[in-house]
Amino acid sequence: MQDLGFYFEIGWQHIIALEAKDHWLFILALSAIYLIGNWKQVLILVTAFTIGHSLTLALSVFDIVRVNSDWVEFLIPCTIVATALFNFFQKDFQPRSLRLNYFLALFFGLVHGLGFANAIRFMLAKDQSMGWSLFGFNIGLEAGQIAVVTAILILSYLLVNKAGLKRKWWVWGLSLVASGIAFKMAWERFPALLS
Repeated sequence: MQDLGFYFEIGWQHIIALEAKDHWLFILALSAIYLIGNWKQVLILVTAFTIGHSLTLALSVFDIVRVNSDWVEFLIPCTIVATALFNFFQKDFQPRSLRLNYFLALFFGLVHGLGFANAIRFMLAKDQSMGWSLFGFNIGLEAGQIAVVTAILILSYLLVNKAGLKRKWWVWGLSLVASGIAFKMAWERFPALLS
């Protein structure tokens, strides 16, 4: 059980830490189109991301999947840009029209899971209870994402529901910020083709 708590903390920090800018931006872009009344849909969305993240993390830890880390680090901000761009093309923000988001979250979670795989692989390889360790990490990851999403939903409630900001401007503003920062990250991380 000590391992469970230790890896929970690693999963939590993987999302909450200041260095987790790529995760913050992805969660920001992914949840920008939702309001506090959509909290159930957002919870499913975050869980879909965690499932994708967990799957590639586990496959990588067991050395079933290995991808060049330079390309993974480049693709992570690309997922943020793609998610943010998707938000600009939404005509209405009703849950039915947003079902594609669940697949985006799951698929892009697969990419993000590869990003942390190299760092945690060595830690978990020495561990005797790998299953519990992965479980603890994923629960920490999910809890961290729920904390970030809760903050975004509360802020949207204050600005959209209470202050009267148009929902479209809220969505577009968050998406523009997320895509702008992520585009810069992708540009800086673009792997040398001939290396």
